[in-house]
Amino acid sequence: MNHTTTIKGEQHMRTRAVKTLSVAGLSGLLAVAAFGTASATTPPTTPAAGTMGAMGTPAAGGLKVDVSKCTAPSGAKVKLQLQWKAQSQFAGYYAAVDQGFYKDAGLDVQIIEAGADTKPQQVLASGAVDFAISWVPKALAEREAGAKVTDIAQIFRRSGTLQVSFKDKNITSSKDFKGKKIGNWGFGNEYEIFAALSKDGLDPAKDVQLIGQQFDMNGLLSGEIDAAEAMTYNEYAQVLEAKNPATGKLYTPDELNVVSYESEGVGMLQDAIWADQAKLSDPAYCGEAIAFVKASIQGWAFCRDNPEKCRDIVSAAGSTWGKGHELWMMNEINKLIWPAATGGVGTIEQEAWDRTVATATGTKNLDGKTVLTKAPDAESYTNDIVTEALKQAKAAGVDVDGAGFTPATVELQEGGA
Repeated sequence: MNHTTTIKGEQHMRTRAVKTLSVAGLSGLLAVAAFGTASATTPPTTPAAGTMGAMGTPAAGGLKVDVSKCTAPSGAKVKLQLQWKAQSQFAGYYAAVDQGFYKDAGLDVQIIEAGADTKPQQVLASGAVDFAISWVPKALAEREAGAKVTDIAQIFRRSGTLQVSFKDKNITSSKDFKGKKIGNWGFGNEYEIFAALSKDGLDPAKDVQLIGQQFDMNGLLSGEIDAAEAMTYNEYAQVLEAKNPATGKLYTPDELNVVSYESEGVGMLQDAIWADQAKLSDPAYCGEAIAFVKASIQGWAFCRDNPEKCRDIVSAAGSTWGKGHELWMMNEINKLIWPAATGGVGTIEQEAWDRTVATATGTKNLDGKTVLTKAPDAESYTNDIVTEALKQAKAAGVDVDGAGFTPATVELQEGGA
């Protein structure tokens, strides 16, 4: 059995048994950082592409980089640390290798996949890699702890995190979480859940039953969880790839309610390209940074225009997802990136950055601590690198804003085949 529907994207991590978390147990999980995979579809409640910051302005201030002093690389060997394994969440980078964009930019790029305990921003800060992909609140928390990493290109412009439930649970907004069993992955991926609870005046220790969720939808499908955490590009699709035992057919979006944290107003910025702050003052390294961002932008534009080709590139790189699920993921990832009306893809937008910082500093977890104790310093981001990269990409004929982007339609089959 199969059905046709439009699609979306996420992050993946280690698996663990579904269980109810005590206050102490969840507090322990909150101290650990997370990584990612991807999944999702376009539920009616998911914001349209361009909702977050599309009419905003590029973030002012930030770390100042004199790009006039940056030198163009010539065959420089560069390592990129991902947040997880090969999948369409990172398709733009794989496409930049496959299509020769990095090579043309003077770079020899090695893409390094992540393990369950990998913290990309820490790997970057250690000097083991040159650039890293990480969610903004996680990287900023590491920066506050001493890892001097700087966001140089905000590739994902919108949050892809959802809470998915069956219609009979009557959960249509985060206000309806009260009294329900709410699944979450922990490891830093739960920040938006706590932000939504705080926004609605709900006490996570009393008003909801928090459930430690595996990085799949089995807890939802078995009834152990009322509302499961999901990424638009991964776990959401997993439900639509499963059969409803009552009908013998695949579940459909009409049988589900989806709460989007972007629509709830607490979505935080996710996949960004991070660089070593201190090294950005070095002409060779900042030149590599500009070249890397430019070629990555070319890769993402290629995947926007060639989603099936990028699906195949990622599959060849070692993705373990079925091609149908991988194509869904590619389509949903594109929705998180395009259109990029404010400045072009990778531009850090003021509204989105400020909202992420305000949410991270203003939301308390079960242990009473916030993700950030204070707003990050100015050197935590810069638009100087991406602005120069966009200038070069546009000069090369790359469509960097994707104003005409139209999502594809993906046919999901049982098990994601």
